[in-house]
Amino acid sequence: MDDLLKLAADAGHEVSTAEAALEDEAPGTAREAIDRAADILAGLRTRWAAMSGAERAVVGPAARAVRERLDAVEARLPARRTLSEGTAEVDPEQERDPDAA
Repeated sequence: MDDLLKLAADAGHEVSTAEAALEDEAPGTAREAIDRAADILAGLRTRWAAMSGAERAVVGPAARAVRERLDAVEARLPARRTLSEGTAEVDPEQERDPDAA
């Protein structure tokens, strides 16, 4: 059970990292930490069927609390913005023949 709780703790640490990154206005870092936390929780989910009832009774609430924090921090992420399409700017150096110096 120790390894299962360690995984839940690792996911919680990643959520804390994401929360701190958002406070530091670093949404890219927050997204990376969120992805790592989600991957860890997905790993726990795949092991759920093999857990005993006692393990589920301990790991389930711990993972649920981490998932709730993860969802909350994910909701705080700013929306991704895409660059708008515009016209290309002409570079005068590209217009010049390099051998004509």
